[in-house]
Amino acid sequence: MLLIRILEIILFVCFSVNILYVIVFSFASVFGKREKRGKREKEAVSFRRIAILVPAYKEDRVIMECVESCLRQDYPRDRYEVVVISDRMEPETNERLSALPLTLEVVRFENSTKAKALNLAMSHLSGYDLALILDADNVIGPDYLNQINAAPFTGNIVGYQTHRTAKNKNTSLAYLDAVSEEINNSIFRQGHVNLGLSAALIGSGMVFDFELIKKVLSDIHAIGGFDRALELTLFKAGKRIDYLPDTYVLDEKVQNCRDFASQRRRWLSAQIHYLGEFIGDVPAALLSRNWDFCDKLFQQMSIPRLLLLGETFIIALVITCISRPVSLKWWGLFCLLIVSLLLAIPKSLYTRQLFVAIMELPETFLNMFLNLFRLKGANKKFIHTEHGRTA
Repeated sequence: MLLIRILEIILFVCFSVNILYVIVFSFASVFGKREKRGKREKEAVSFRRIAILVPAYKEDRVIMECVESCLRQDYPRDRYEVVVISDRMEPETNERLSALPLTLEVVRFENSTKAKALNLAMSHLSGYDLALILDADNVIGPDYLNQINAAPFTGNIVGYQTHRTAKNKNTSLAYLDAVSEEINNSIFRQGHVNLGLSAALIGSGMVFDFELIKKVLSDIHAIGGFDRALELTLFKAGKRIDYLPDTYVLDEKVQNCRDFASQRRRWLSAQIHYLGEFIGDVPAALLSRNWDFCDKLFQQMSIPRLLLLGETFIIALVITCISRPVSLKWWGLFCLLIVSLLLAIPKSLYTRQLFVAIMELPETFLNMFLNLFRLKGANKKFIHTEHGRTA
């Protein structure tokens, strides 16, 4: 009985720390200090040269919509270039792309990764001020480049994460994925920036100082989770990432359980991999008060949110059967987590469809939990999430 009590205390402390982290940044996203967009717009005095980089691995279904949105920018045409890195796309798709005013890099890597595609493209480019990285399923509005051009690169700020939001909510799982994306935006981007920390990167809709990112990327050979490797490398060097909450990029959400499980497996594997790779740098970061790096390493150690939600509920339920008085603190913890997550969801997503989508939570939790036993080798081979495919 004593052993069970000790285990319960350890679990409670562990879960409390994880949930407290979510609570703090969720509340900060709503009540924290915000920088007004108008201040940034006034600082745009010239049109920077921008390279839009679009790695596209087997993305025949979605690439044209992405490219067309890039070419419709209300921005001087001679001040930006669209570069598509076509990896294993159909000849017909490449022919259509070749007819457009863009640069097409046709590659066929033996082991494809986003880092390889970006490094190859950037090795052929020079003379640009900014590098914008998009996914092939992304769509941007006509004013997107004007908005990132207005963002100031001052001090140690070397890049911005723009506001990635759902392009589709056509299935319950896609709606849940859309909600998850916005919770991440609230907690890991807006909440962090409001408290003076860097925003987290998310793999696309990212803009950087061109020469710096060209140099940094050349040393990154990540197979999965290249955005984690990139931000940890930047934070380790004392660089900062800011957030543009009003600059939107549409992103396709997964529509079925198979794609969801595959995507989350890749994310879990990358989280564990980069925790192991960078954990040894924590003492130096603490001594130098590099809080961005320490915060990012803590995120790698944290329990993924869906697992945190499901496991807290299950533990509370089990302990209720053993000792109701002890279970009260677990139910309190669970309620605090629910409140913080609800606070992080934009009001626009509180629809009837949200409550229908919540019914998918048990199955998605089960998929996430099973992924814990499927991580072997997941970060040694590129795992592709297919886009443009209906459920």
